[in-house]
Amino acid sequence: MLIAEAHVQTEDPERYLARLGRHASKMGKHLLHQPRTHDGGDAPPEIRRVEWSDRSGALILNWGQCTLQAVPGTLRLRAEAADEENLTRIQDLVAGRLEKFGRREQLKVTWHRVRAAGGVTGGVTGRVAP
Repeated sequence: MLIAEAHVQTEDPERYLARLGRHASKMGKHLLHQPRTHDGGDAPPEIRRVEWSDRSGALILNWGQCTLQAVPGTLRLRAEAADEENLTRIQDLVAGRLEKFGRREQLKVTWHRVRAAGGVTGGVTGRVAP
C-alpha cells in the first residue's frame, strides 16, 4: 500500500472537510449524466463510499481512499492506494478540489510520501503547489 499525507493550513478545516464530503457524495449520486473526465482524459473515479463528521471523513474510491481529519488550524489528508498511478490520481483529485474551494484563502496542498510503518520519506509526490 502506497501512502501520502498533506497538512493544509487553514483557519476553518471543518468547513473544507464538510465541503469536500458534500461534493464527493454528490459525485457518487449523479449516475444519470455523463461524468467529466479527470487528469487528462482518465475516467472519473467510482465513488464507493463517502462519510464525514465535524472532525473526520473518508472518501472511498475504486482508486483507493483518502481520509481527512480537521484539527485546529489544519486539515490533515491521508491518501492510500495500491499503486503509484492511483495514488497520484487521488492526490490530484483531492488537492484540485480543495484548492478550488479554498482559492480565496489561497489553500495549497503539498503531498509527502509516507512509509507504511509511518515515517515520512524525503520526496514530494502528486500535486505540488506552484
